[in-house]
Amino acid sequence: MAKAGASRHDPIPIGEVATPPFARLPEPEVLFMRRAERFRALADGHDLKSYLLFLAGLCAVQHGIQNGLPPAELPPPDALARAREHGMPPLDRSRFTADAALDATLSRFFASAGTCEMPEAAKAALLNVASADAATHAGMVQSALDSIPIERIAEHVFVSAALQVHFARLAARLDAVGLLPLGDGVCPACGGPLVSSMIVGWPGAHGTRFCACALCGTWWNHVRIKCTVCGSTEGISYQEIEGGAGTIKAETCDSCRSYVKILHQHRDPALDPVADDVASLGLDLLVRGTGLRRGGINPFLHGY
Repeated sequence: MAKAGASRHDPIPIGEVATPPFARLPEPEVLFMRRAERFRALADGHDLKSYLLFLAGLCAVQHGIQNGLPPAELPPPDALARAREHGMPPLDRSRFTADAALDATLSRFFASAGTCEMPEAAKAALLNVASADAATHAGMVQSALDSIPIERIAEHVFVSAALQVHFARLAARLDAVGLLPLGDGVCPACGGPLVSSMIVGWPGAHGTRFCACALCGTWWNHVRIKCTVCGSTEGISYQEIEGGAGTIKAETCDSCRSYVKILHQHRDPALDPVADDVASLGLDLLVRGTGLRRGGINPFLHGY
């Protein structure tokens, strides 16, 4: 059923010298459309077909609501300069406050998400969050950026999806050259955790590894065969579902007893760090059965 914990590492290509940028910013105008397409493609014949199609619908809504939204305003230049000076993310989620752009994003998303086909429980959750007052929305935004209460996961899926749009629009306006490493597994744009990592096939970066942010969609370069959670280079191994395509594996770490999925996008350019993470839930069940904890954060997998 599985290739469990073999210490074998994938070969690193040496035929070309890769000089990757440190960070790659999101393109919100195409990010969610492509993710919706990926969810639809993954749903075909999948055990999680209904859920994947539901998420495809949410991503289509994320794409569709952007036209005409108020501009996503970055912090003022002096705040951005202080963040860089003190090694803090320019879009510090711990200090985030709502503005007109987020309010409009939440409102549009809640109104449009009702067009998605979803089970009755999800419809009830959407109705609850859509009808809540501004103070409740503000509290849910903070929870989605920090720690989602287990009893309110369903409502927070919708809030998190709206926040992905807002933060992707913000991150897209940053200067990628000005972003600095903030720590293992920490997004240099918003300070959030990674969802998964990807071995990419981009020109000039072929075979290098990038972590992907679960919130703002920024990607940042990270050394291969190094834990994306604790930074250890010892006791790194890989697990995968036996008989699979070999494009999605769990990179496990003996030091911190965690794992994060690593996706080989250089072999399959269609792979998406969020969509393929959800669709490979079976790998999570396999690896967690060995006592390891999940190190990647995906708002669409809370509760699993």
